[in-house]
Amino acid sequence: MYRNEEYRGMDNGRPVKKLTGIRHLFAAASYSIGGAKRLLGEAAFRHELIGFAVAMLAFAISGATVFQYVAMLVLFLLMIAFEALNTAIEEIVDRVSPEISEMGKNAKDLGSLACLCMILANAGYAVYVVFLSHFITV
Repeated sequence: MYRNEEYRGMDNGRPVKKLTGIRHLFAAASYSIGGAKRLLGEAAFRHELIGFAVAMLAFAISGATVFQYVAMLVLFLLMIAFEALNTAIEEIVDRVSPEISEMGKNAKDLGSLACLCMILANAGYAVYVVFLSHFITV
């Protein structure tokens, strides 16, 4: 990881000093928090957060097991990761290719498909736990 002031000026031709030890851990955490703040600016992510809250409420009402809560949390964290990567792809495409291009469209569409797959996995699992698990035992 880099010190913030050196990270911002990486194109100045000077060698970049990488942080080590506990300073690296804190720098990495601050970059992750910055990413989370950026992701909160995405309407799709806010909708996914609302969906997760609704699923947790439905889990509580339906009497879900601890394992089901943990599995839902893991799926949700994966969805956050996919949404973050999709947002990163969109940011890069918009920076590198601000004009409309077939390659840029394809990159964005593929990132969107990955997010849709995770949304369907989350929704499918939530539907199973809340409605179907009482009738189907695996």
